[in-house]
Amino acid sequence: MEKKKVVVGMSGGVDSSVAAWLLKEQGYDVIGVTMQIWQDEDREAVEENGGCCGLSAVEDARRVAGQLDIPYYVMNFKAEFKKNVMDYFAAEYARGRTPNPCIACNRYVKWESLLKRSMDIGADYIATGHYARIARLENGRYALEKSATASKDQTYALYNLTQYQLSHTLMPVGEYTKDEIRSIADRLGLNVAHKPDSQEICFVPDKDYARFIDENYGLKCPEGNFVTTGGEVIGRHKGITHYTIGQRKGLNLAMGHPVFVTEIRPDTNEVVIGENEDVFGNVLYAGHLNFMAVEDLDGEKEVVAKIRYNHKGSPCVITRTGEDEVKCTFPEPVRAITPGQAVVFYDGDYVLGGGTIL
Repeated sequence: MEKKKVVVGMSGGVDSSVAAWLLKEQGYDVIGVTMQIWQDEDREAVEENGGCCGLSAVEDARRVAGQLDIPYYVMNFKAEFKKNVMDYFAAEYARGRTPNPCIACNRYVKWESLLKRSMDIGADYIATGHYARIARLENGRYALEKSATASKDQTYALYNLTQYQLSHTLMPVGEYTKDEIRSIADRLGLNVAHKPDSQEICFVPDKDYARFIDENYGLKCPEGNFVTTGGEVIGRHKGITHYTIGQRKGLNLAMGHPVFVTEIRPDTNEVVIGENEDVFGNVLYAGHLNFMAVEDLDGEKEVVAKIRYNHKGSPCVITRTGEDEVKCTFPEPVRAITPGQAVVFYDGDYVLGGGTIL
């Protein structure tokens, strides 16, 4: 029987490196690919930035592919990345929202573009080193299942994958803990066995999002007023791209006690400041929906919702309020409901679906 062919997206990190080895051990015909998406780094930047997408990632991934004796290629996805990730990132911040570029990258670049190109060269699957699992449910649908190690679970950032994409994806790392993955890499003698995980947004490694948007898009948002929830002007802000809901640091307001960003108003160029309790809410609305474990939402449903990547999740009830909108009601208030971020709904260990907070 001919081996099934799988293209593994190799980021140069330990997880995708071990994923390639695991799939080869399982009998797949494995091809390693690194996606070139934004890299124009100089040598100094390569040394400083060990992120998932830097040129250093290409060097590490090529070396691992050689050790594993698998073919390796670099594919150029710069145009797709700029359109679907960087342009979206800048536009959302300019609208006073807080985007999640990794989710956009997963959906439109790592899956849509890489999968299409992989299928074009005869592959049956693509694979990544994400800590998540893919399950085929009794209703016939594919859904993400939480990884074996809760602390590293990455299903939140993958909630908007389509049924077609899930049916052609393998995620072997989801069955292991991080320590087990590093141990396998150690045993294999892979040079990336103890490489640190990438933490920052790859194309803004210094985390100065406002500077990036200004320099690359000319969207330097003007200064404006800090106002209280009652409308009193209490200071001047640097431009709305510098702020996000729940932010406390960097406000430079002498209020005598900690205060927080509670709302961003792009129409009036105001940043609203309030107390800690003002940052909590019981209701959010979400659009741009993608249901995974079910075809659609039927009436009300009790779920656990995560409103950001590092949120542990809170029980809530979701109800459809429009063709592409749901209302999420939390019995206990949740902190910093942030427009532009994803909300992901879990039914037990499975991703029911998710959307973008409106």
